[in-house]
Amino acid sequence: MKPLRPHVLLAILAVIISIAFVAPAQAAAGNPYQRGPAPTQASITAETGPFTVASTVVPSGSGPGFNDGTIYFPTDTSQGTFGAVVIMPGFVAPQAEIAWYGPRLASQGFVVMTLDSNALWDFPTDRSNQQLAALSYLTTKSAVKNEIDPTRTAVMGWSMGGGGTLESAASTPSLKAAIALAPWDIVNVGDQITVPTMIFGADGDTVAPVSTFTLPAYNALTNDHDKAFIELRNADHFTFASPNTTIAEYSIVWLKRFVDNDTRYDQFICPTPHDPNTVAFQNTCPM
Repeated sequence: MKPLRPHVLLAILAVIISIAFVAPAQAAAGNPYQRGPAPTQASITAETGPFTVASTVVPSGSGPGFNDGTIYFPTDTSQGTFGAVVIMPGFVAPQAEIAWYGPRLASQGFVVMTLDSNALWDFPTDRSNQQLAALSYLTTKSAVKNEIDPTRTAVMGWSMGGGGTLESAASTPSLKAAIALAPWDIVNVGDQITVPTMIFGADGDTVAPVSTFTLPAYNALTNDHDKAFIELRNADHFTFASPNTTIAEYSIVWLKRFVDNDTRYDQFICPTPHDPNTVAFQNTCPM
């Protein structure tokens, strides 16, 4: 066989380069919402994601219908706008108990607002109303509104804030995702939800027991094509109020998959993981 001529070798090299560099760029262009590098197990469990984060305090009275809050946002806007998430705490819980979610999620490429409820004893319906009011403020009036894609929003909450999150998902089908953390509510609105919804429970939770609250909420999602239920092992109701790798890992995956429409994250939930940190893991693969 004759050796390849130099111009042929250069042509082959050009093809290799196009495959290595152009194809990924075209793939990213195919999804305008994709943000950040290709995910790995290390990247979704890291305490800090690829984006540098700043924060700004939202004083009480900044907008109608909610109390005060804190906005965490990526400082790099070169990749375009980001999806937005509003997080609501639980009964008699201050914003401080959910504050850890803000920088953790924002560093993965989201604008995140954590809230104080209007009153510490507000029930889920009130918390839902406040959550949606804050979401409206975040996307239309906040200092970072221009960094947000208002068509890609999500809600998240713990305890009665989780119950409020489910009510928000039921009343607002335009949401791209909902994550309920040990949700507590006297009503079950699951059959009204079509928003992709992830529900967390804990095996040692005596405030919102899995058998009474979280699993019935999941089972009621009969009209929801994309849903997941995760029961944490060796955890209780207050596990959600401090940094937890398992909670963060799957919350990031859910938001990336449904707010950013980023199919690169499918690998972490499909097939259903056998995670030693969970007692139960149920989900439908994204459709």
